[in-house]
Amino acid sequence: MNKICYIIGASTAAGMYIERRDGDFIIAADAGLDALQKAGITPDLAVGDFDSLGHVPDFGKVIRHPCEKDDTDTALSLAEGMKRGYRTFVIYGGLGGRLDHTMANLQNCAGAADHGAVCWIWGEGNAVCIFGDGNSLSFEKEKQGNVSVFAADRAVGVTIEGLKYELSDVCLTSTVPLGVSNEFTGRESRIGVADGTLIVMWSEDAESFVRRVRQ
Repeated sequence: MNKICYIIGASTAAGMYIERRDGDFIIAADAGLDALQKAGITPDLAVGDFDSLGHVPDFGKVIRHPCEKDDTDTALSLAEGMKRGYRTFVIYGGLGGRLDHTMANLQNCAGAADHGAVCWIWGEGNAVCIFGDGNSLSFEKEKQGNVSVFAADRAVGVTIEGLKYELSDVCLTSTVPLGVSNEFTGRESRIGVADGTLIVMWSEDAESFVRRVRQ
């Protein structure tokens, strides 16, 4: 069973679902601490410059960075999780809000995927999974709605099975959105990539999302 590193960011984290099990780790990225405290959850670590939070938290383990830095608080949190051996990340508060921050989160997760991580991002019913090099994502036959598949850069050996529009061993690039607006069909489906990184997007509630991560 996957051990999850949860990262809670400063954007919209409303409706998040955290199922904390042995071995899981929770990181508050700056003002993500507010969302955790409102949910009655104490993180294992707080990371950031804390400009959004407005103060440096005084509980447990805190890693403070200067406001003028090259990495976002989410990127710094991902790095801390990677250093601790985690390769499965669930990120709340990483979608919505400022578009540039959303884009930065997608790029940071694509970078983590280059190092063997699988990153899952959820916000306001929108779900994202970013994975690469020999990994795949499966959906049960009961799944309904739309799903889109994008390449973070150049993805080779992309296979899509069981969706309305199937692909077999094709190359996707970041400049041609061939995989946008696919559909679940009432069949079990699978999306995989041989080399490169995929960004898969669909709609799902937070609890079902986390259970999918655990599969």
